Amino acid sequence: MGRLDGKVALITGGARGMGKSHVRHFVAEGARVVFGDVLDDKGEYVAAGLGEQACRYIHHDVTSEEDWAAAVRLATEAFGRLDVLVNNAGILTFARIADMPLADFRRVLEVNAVGCWLGMKAVTGPMTESGGGSIVNISSIEGFTGADGLSAYSASKFAVRGMTKVAARELARFGIRVNSVHPGGVLTRMIVEVADARTDGEAFLKSMPLGRFAEPVEISRLVAYLASDESSYSTGSEFIADGGILAGPGY
Repeated sequence: MGRLDGKVALITGGARGMGKSHVRHFVAEGARVVFGDVLDDKGEYVAAGLGEQACRYIHHDVTSEEDWAAAVRLATEAFGRLDVLVNNAGILTFARIADMPLADFRRVLEVNAVGCWLGMKAVTGPMTESGGGSIVNISSIEGFTGADGLSAYSASKFAVRGMTKVAARELARFGIRVNSVHPGGVLTRMIVEVADARTDGEAFLKSMPLGRFAEPVEISRLVAYLASDESSYSTGSEFIADGGILAGPGY
C-alpha cells in the first residue's frame, strides 16, 4: 500500500529537478500523476519511463490560463478526478536590484507567484467535485528571509507563503487543504547556480547546521505527506526543510 493510493495529482515543473523527483515519488507511492513543464523533451522522457497507466505529461506554461485548463482537463479525463496539486514550477534570476531589468523582475513574479495563484484557481472546482483535496505550494526559505541578488525570487516566494494562508481560509469549506513547503539548499541545478553566484559558496554550505545539501527526494517525501490523508489536520501551515538554516546564525 502506498501513501497516495487512489490519489490523482497534478504537478507543475515536473521535467527536472525537484519536480521530477516529486513525479517519480508520487507514482511510487501509488498516485496517478499528470505533470507539466515547458521542457517537452525532458518531460516526455520522464513520463515514458513511468508508463501512461500511472503518468501523463502535458506542455504547461503556468502563466497561461489556457494551459492550466488543459492540464486540469487531462487529469480529470484520463484519471477521473483531481485530488492533489503541487505548485512546483519556478524560475530564479540572480541580480541585485540596481542591476536587474524590470522585465526580469516581472517574469519571476509571473511564473512563481501568478502561476501559483492560477493553479489554485484552476483546481478549486474539480477538487470540490472530488470531495476535497490538498494543494502544496513550493515556496522557499527565501519566503522567510532575503539574500543579496534574490529580490525577485524572494518577493515571489513571500507571495506564495501569503497566498497559501489566504487560500487555506477560503478553501477549507470545500475540504481543500493548502500548505506551503520551504526548502533550503537542495541539490538541483537551480540551487547550484545560486551557490555559484554567491560571493562565497563555501560560506553558504557552512550556514547549514546539517552541513550538506538535501537530495530532492527528501523534499518529495514531505510533499507526499502533505498530499496524503496523514496530514488531514494541517492547512495554512509552513513546512520548512532547510537543514537548519533558518534556526539562526552559527557560532
